[in-house]
Amino acid sequence: MTARLLNSRDAELLERAQRVVPNGVWGHMATRAIAPGYPQFFSRSQGCRAWDADGNEYIDFMCAWGPNVLGYRHPEVEAAALARIDQGDIGNGPTDTMVELAELLVDTLDHADWTLFQKNGTDATTVCVTVARASTGRRKILVARGAYHGAVPWCSPSLIGVTTEDRAHLILFDYNNIESLDAAVDAAGDDLAGILLTAFQHDVGKDQHLPEADFLAHARTVCDRTGAALILDDVRAGFRLDVRGSWARYGVKPDLAAYSKSIANGWPLAAVAGADRFREGAGKIFTTGSFWYGSAAMAAAVATIRILRDSDALAHTEAMGNRFRDGLATISARHGFTLRQTGPVQMPMVLFDGDQDFRIGSAFCVAGLRHGIYLHPKHNMFLCAAHTAEDIDRALDAADGAFADIVSAGILAA
Repeated sequence: MTARLLNSRDAELLERAQRVVPNGVWGHMATRAIAPGYPQFFSRSQGCRAWDADGNEYIDFMCAWGPNVLGYRHPEVEAAALARIDQGDIGNGPTDTMVELAELLVDTLDHADWTLFQKNGTDATTVCVTVARASTGRRKILVARGAYHGAVPWCSPSLIGVTTEDRAHLILFDYNNIESLDAAVDAAGDDLAGILLTAFQHDVGKDQHLPEADFLAHARTVCDRTGAALILDDVRAGFRLDVRGSWARYGVKPDLAAYSKSIANGWPLAAVAGADRFREGAGKIFTTGSFWYGSAAMAAAVATIRILRDSDALAHTEAMGNRFRDGLATISARHGFTLRQTGPVQMPMVLFDGDQDFRIGSAFCVAGLRHGIYLHPKHNMFLCAAHTAEDIDRALDAADGAFADIVSAGILAA
């Protein structure tokens, strides 16, 4: 194996943090849940690169877990946000930037007649569910087993601190399974408020699956027949696969959709976009937050969406994703490993065949850190428009070195 990663500053920061923050770090960015050896703290980022607290540089394939779609600190986006800050970010009401952004979203998303803004993806999915219930006067929400829709009691993947009552009106079904969905619809009876689906199946640690066209069409038909809301959770994939919304290519329009992560290229913002049929319900609910009208993130979103809409950023990212996937397949085979690479190439899930406990994948990713690439062994990753062909080729060279390292350490294909 190559030399250990320099991480003395990281260790010092974690020790200090653990004195004043439970566990030091919380939630999805706590690297103790990935594998030993991952740096926890970072000092800066630029384009497709990130530097940890000890100054180690990585070609980044997590992109802040999704928000970075154009490249860290994209100059046009940063200039737009900072110009708003110069005028004041928050006040006693929204600025004209909110109206400008709402108009842009309605013009860009193929299913949207109106929008509401929040800060995080969980805010947006929760608002969608609330609007669906307010509009229909019903309670039951159908969700796919294993799907992630946020981190509050009604949808958190953790049951610690969650009551049965918090989830009393959720009914589970299997993604892409029409019979399972129909059984859930039957179980809801005349109390069905909505069907909530992610843009594609991107459960942690599992192969990813794109939605099947007949499944989406069936979900649409069920909602049309029952009056329930078809809700798209596009928090993770939105503005990364298709600027019109991730289901635009399938010709299926959701009634409500939740967006966040990429919408403002790293500035904190979320949005719910809805169809006219749910406008009245959206107007009835009470939903708000102290920072939800912040105009800097909205200005960043205007700049981000215009760039995505008017440039080849998404097509370029897809091309880089294909280059990365093809290269990884070739290199892994040369070292005797079979990879399962699934999902959109812009959001790749890379799993090792037969690696049930992620031991091989974790060893490979930790070795990759030492060669200058930041990967994840069991969560989907993200490419951004700042990844160039040279970056991808350099990352593949690093992956080649990581494969050689784990083989030399005696880690072989399962």
